[in-house]
Amino acid sequence: MNKYLQAVVIVLIVFTSCRAQQSKVKEVQRDTTITPATSFSKLFLDSTTLEKFIKDQNASDSDAVKLRNFYKSRNYQYAWFTEDGIAEQTRAFWNLHNNYISNFGDTALRFKNLHHEIDTLLNEDSTLKISPQQTLQTELELTKHFFEYSKHAYAGKVNSKDLEWFIPRKKIDAVVLLDSFIARDGKNLEGWEPVNVYYQHLKQELLHYYTIEKSGGWKAIESDKSKKYKRGDSALVIKQVKQRLQISGDDKSTDTSAYYKSELELVIQRMQKSFGLKEDGIITASLITALNVPVTERIRQMLINLERMRWIPQQPPGNLLLVNIPEFRLHVFDSGKKQFSMNVVVGKDGHSTVIFTDQLKYVVFSPYWNVPSSIVKNEILPAMRRNSNYLAKNNMEQTGTSNGLPVIRQKPGGDNSLGRVKFIFPNSYNIYFHDTPAKSLFNESNRAFSHGCIRLAEPLKLAEYLLRDQPEWTPEKIKEAMNASKENWVTLKKPVPVFISYFTAWVDSEGLLNFRTDIYGHDKGIAAHLFE
Repeated sequence: MNKYLQAVVIVLIVFTSCRAQQSKVKEVQRDTTITPATSFSKLFLDSTTLEKFIKDQNASDSDAVKLRNFYKSRNYQYAWFTEDGIAEQTRAFWNLHNNYISNFGDTALRFKNLHHEIDTLLNEDSTLKISPQQTLQTELELTKHFFEYSKHAYAGKVNSKDLEWFIPRKKIDAVVLLDSFIARDGKNLEGWEPVNVYYQHLKQELLHYYTIEKSGGWKAIESDKSKKYKRGDSALVIKQVKQRLQISGDDKSTDTSAYYKSELELVIQRMQKSFGLKEDGIITASLITALNVPVTERIRQMLINLERMRWIPQQPPGNLLLVNIPEFRLHVFDSGKKQFSMNVVVGKDGHSTVIFTDQLKYVVFSPYWNVPSSIVKNEILPAMRRNSNYLAKNNMEQTGTSNGLPVIRQKPGGDNSLGRVKFIFPNSYNIYFHDTPAKSLFNESNRAFSHGCIRLAEPLKLAEYLLRDQPEWTPEKIKEAMNASKENWVTLKKPVPVFISYFTAWVDSEGLLNFRTDIYGHDKGIAAHLFE
């Protein structure tokens, strides 16, 4: 991951209210400065007509407020029609709207009567003239439809809290969004849509994969899982790998021989990077398994992650720590620019790391490990029964009892399960960053081994970075504190936002499409709602 994945939490256009809050938005005052002499359209409706439409449509309180506010802010001037007919922004919105339905298969936005009427009106060969009453009805239906579209296309369809996603959702004000759309006459929409660069790049890859799907996709590569292939080898599998990568556009060459040339090695390393595998250029069973995932499944994976990207809130200014769980990486940003990244270990099956956001406030050097009661009950007590010296042998001590269980902590030291330092962002999930004595785990491709907390490959580097503006904490003093026998809590001058996220598909700063395994099954949860 990279500066584009940072765009998951940056370069966002964020508005002032969300779906859950829109019903609480106050109604605005009517702008009477807009008159037929100064307006874009000479067509106006009256408030009683709007109220009748709201009643006939059985509109929710939220939709009713949005409709009133939009038309009050323009003194009830039409938005989609002029006295000469359909407006340019109507054509632009309908094109945007139809592309969304085509790209994302969101048939919930297809209303038969409205679609037929607008498609007919937009037909250049049509001489159809509709009555003033039909124009009025279509005007109001289009506005209501725009609010539905913005909710689906930019705020997301799925209830994220039902899917163990506890990062607050991006907030969209559909009225402000529509006002700005009308003000642009439906032009220059690349800078208008409230989506980030990361979303835009993954969407482009989605369209590319649709083209591959229409052409028939790719065939599965058949190989002996026990065999590996490197530069200089010859095998039918190598030919199949080349053909597969040429279909997806990852190999620009036209070589279809069965010989592994040096040029192929760079392509293989790039593909290994895209799947989070060891970048050694060796064709392994793991790489072939990733390449064999059908194009239809990859399309669904991209659609799922595009939905997630619609949820992401505005990036807080200044520093930011972002963990992408399926990628097993921590990324450190400052004012939108990535400073560095490192490998991490996340929660294993049954001890999933929670998706949430909080503020990192403390760096704790030479920490005690206060053993969770679940681990005491399931692991420590059985070990103590087998070996009466278990606590002393593992540098542990009992400090009391609670709910019938001993309260146990591990003393500071090199064998402490939290290593030499931990980083606290107080939260109800009891999740934090920490060092670990089990360094070998960072060499694994799949790094889901912890009880839920996040282990860091380079904790010293993060400690030095977080304390860089506190001059009393020199690199030498930090190392000394990390190797002390006494716990030492340090409060940061300014808390740093932490985002624990979950993305299994994205495009990196090199333009490389990345895929990762859905280690917790969260993709399946979204799919059940998104594709039902």
